[in-house]
Amino acid sequence: MDRPELPLPQLYAFLVLAEELHFGDAAARLGIAQPPLSQQIRRLEDKVGHPLFHRTPAGVTLTPVGRELLPAAQRALADLTAGLAAARAVGSGRAGRLRIGFAASLALTVLPGLLQTFRHRYPDVHLDIHEMTSAPQLAALHEQAIDIGLLREPPVDEPALDFRTVLTEPFVAVLPTAHPLAPQRTVHLADLADSPFVLLPRGVGPQLHDQIIGLCTAAGFAPRITQHAVEWQTMCALVKAGLGVTLAPASIRHIRLDGIVFRRLTPGGTRTRVAVAWRRNDRNPLVANLLTAFDPDPS
Repeated sequence: MDRPELPLPQLYAFLVLAEELHFGDAAARLGIAQPPLSQQIRRLEDKVGHPLFHRTPAGVTLTPVGRELLPAAQRALADLTAGLAAARAVGSGRAGRLRIGFAASLALTVLPGLLQTFRHRYPDVHLDIHEMTSAPQLAALHEQAIDIGLLREPPVDEPALDFRTVLTEPFVAVLPTAHPLAPQRTVHLADLADSPFVLLPRGVGPQLHDQIIGLCTAAGFAPRITQHAVEWQTMCALVKAGLGVTLAPASIRHIRLDGIVFRRLTPGGTRTRVAVAWRRNDRNPLVANLLTAFDPDPS
């Protein structure tokens, strides 16, 4: 990049003098003595190669050269002022672009409130939202493709990442209405041992997959998995079609789909965690401000 030909202090001195048209008044406005102002203007005129002002006993007037320079100088300083304000806004986390990954089921729980709160507090931040399952979110965080992740069952062996639990919820059984246990309000997990299961592939959500398998194992059986689906909406559709049953976070009950029912589980002490994830060494102020959106409104 080429070095600017006109130093900014000289350009600003020129603008002030062009507005005041009097060396004494311009010097007072700038907070300097008159001789240093005269030196700034003379240096600028030397760089331009022509006089910028006609000196008179009553004050000064712009020369044709000065009138030609004036609008360009005004635009340059206005652009610089706007650029400095924008840079300060980004530096303080009040503006910029924040990339967020989220698990689809969180659109039924924490995501809408989070986005609404953040947009209210930081309306000038552009949010770039990406729907993705947990494992791709972790990879995207490591690759710096996203800044924040919202996922279920965060791993315990990610030293480069930090996690904060923002929600826990119990599991429910998702059954087709034709299932023999559908009329019951509560389902004993062991009673699902003979039912085929629709389950999340382990590769896209290993912790949640293993947690569901662990629940079944603790109930005395290994689930017979006959179908896989990545999204809960799809899993519910497969359950409706009679291809199996599944265990899901309780918030999945917000999915309105005829032909399926959601039933409480017993034993029901196990809960699934929702966490926000970010890079441990990330100094992006937008990330810190997003995390405050999970806190009570300071106002």
